[in-house]
Parts: sequence; structure tokens; C-alpha cells
Amino acid sequence: MNSRKKIGKFGEDLACSYLIKRGYKILERNYYKELFPYKGEIDIVAKKDKIICFIEVKTLYLKNKSDFSPEDKVNFKKQKQLINLSQIWLIEHKIPLDSKWQIDIISVILCKNYKKAKIKHFKNAIFQ
Repeated sequence: MNSRKKIGKFGEDLACSYLIKRGYKILERNYYKELFPYKGEIDIVAKKDKIICFIEVKTLYLKNKSDFSPEDKVNFKKQKQLINLSQIWLIEHKIPLDSKWQIDIISVILCKNYKKAKIKHFKNAIFQ
């Protein structure tokens, strides 16, 4: 596993711990779908208060001060992909599309030597 993947997995593990501590139930991790024209991954599928949350985790290892935040990397194309993948997940799990669901972003900034992490949770960040 290359260092970028290790950092990403570490960030996802932290995000799961963060969610569990706040009462979320993790339903699935790394849901991957390759169904033309849709291809991609949802990092975390979780549930809290009868709302299904599809969560994109963006992790940044900070060696020096950065001018951007990890959540800035969720561009329009990625947002559209997350919406489509979320709907496919709901259909596959026989959950009506009119059920309560949302797409969240969790931003993880790792400081030197992974000793500290700053986590921000943007709820309902992408409108479907």
C-alpha cells in the first residue's frame, strides 16, 4: 500500500471512530461500484436517527501550512458521482429513494507524525 493510500485509510479509520462516538452505526465501508456509466466508491455508509449518511472522507497529511482544506477536493464531478452511487446503494439495499438520506463530507487533517488530527464533519454537504 502506498503512502497516499495509507494516509487515506488512516483518515477513514479516524472518521469511523469519530462517527461511532457520536452515535452513528457503520453500515458499510468502501462500497465500490462499477456500473457503466457510474464507477466509484463511497468511503462510509452510516446511519443515525433513521437517516442514512453516505460519507466522503478527505484526508490531508500536513507537513507545512496549506492554503486549501481536504474538503475542497470534492468537486462537482465527485459530487455527482456520490449522488449516483448513493442512489445505487439505496436501490441495491431495497431502501426507497424517498427515505431520509444525505451525503456528508468528513475532512481529516493529520499533523506531523500522525500525533494530532483535526476532524471537521460537514453534514448534508451535497444536495441531491
